Amino acid sequence: MAELPAPVTAALRRLPAPACAYVYDTASLVTRANRLRAALPPNTSFLYAVKANGHPGVVTALAGAADGLEVASGGELALAVAAGARRIVVGGPAKTDTELAAAVRAGALINVESAHEMRRMAGLGLTADICVRVNRAGTALHGSHAMTGVPTPFGVDEAQLPGLLADVPDGLRVIGFHLHAVSNNLDGPAHAAFLRDALDWSVRIAARHQVGLRVVNAGGGFGVDYETQASMDVTALSDVSVPAGVELLLEPGRWLTADAGWYAAEVLDLKTTHGRTFAVLRGGTHHFRLPAAWGYSHPFTVLPVDDWNRTYPRPAVTDTPIDAVGELCTPRDVLTRGQHVTRLRAGDLLVFGRAGAYGWDISHHDFLRHDPPEFVILPS
Repeated sequence: MAELPAPVTAALRRLPAPACAYVYDTASLVTRANRLRAALPPNTSFLYAVKANGHPGVVTALAGAADGLEVASGGELALAVAAGARRIVVGGPAKTDTELAAAVRAGALINVESAHEMRRMAGLGLTADICVRVNRAGTALHGSHAMTGVPTPFGVDEAQLPGLLADVPDGLRVIGFHLHAVSNNLDGPAHAAFLRDALDWSVRIAARHQVGLRVVNAGGGFGVDYETQASMDVTALSDVSVPAGVELLLEPGRWLTADAGWYAAEVLDLKTTHGRTFAVLRGGTHHFRLPAAWGYSHPFTVLPVDDWNRTYPRPAVTDTPIDAVGELCTPRDVLTRGQHVTRLRAGDLLVFGRAGAYGWDISHHDFLRHDPPEFVILPS
């Protein structure tokens, strides 16, 4: 169990009972962004992928610390504009006409997903520089979710790329390629090798099809391990060489935000049934779905709360493994199974670290209509 930073502990102790909250530390976001910037080679920029955490406080902090923002919907585009992003890149496989027009009005660079999407842009009378997202035949990169090299709805099949490049509508100019390959890769040297290959491939294909190559967008995929303290070591990226006249774009999300967020929920009840002990929380997977979605047990830290002003006994357990479960009426509302606690009481808080990415944003908030958590933004 990781020790909690003092400002996080102080913020949680100020919450009214029954406590349930996300805490986001903007100073940690900026520190993480600066660490990445120091590791990048020349001619490289990075954009924060807003899909990882779209809280306005997080987006505003990283709009300033990163080179821009990557968005995948009209709602995220509005967040990016409101945050004053210096640069915006728009992706996603299902852009509406309204979203395409809004992206062009915002001066965003659009990652086009298909020939049909290009024709739709031309039919709307839009003029823009674009990158083409390509689902390449294969990459040597591993992560939790493969985006290329397998059948996915993302991008243009590499075999179909020549036909697309030969028929770009008037008003659109292809200036590069988007080659995001995997999510949550933990191997820094392997990621550096992927970037080299992406650059080499882009230079070859651009020369073959007379594309004036200005941008190679390799996406994100920088990973963290939720069951340990490991994360991708970005220092290997500094050895990548970016060709003159080309900008390498990266779009990390999880790596920037995961360690800047904590999810805390008060223990409402402790019970043992059929030999297993359950800590029932004011919260659950409708707030923090990632452990259930990925099928792992998320570590937590116990934050003791000594006040107990009830007239009845306080439930408590000592020296035992517990399952941390939520308030939903389903046995799948589980954040952790079998984590050992030295002591745990009703009224204590369980605090789940590495909750700053893909936590609240991917969760099914309205199931059972419980109150949402508080959101606490720690200043930088």
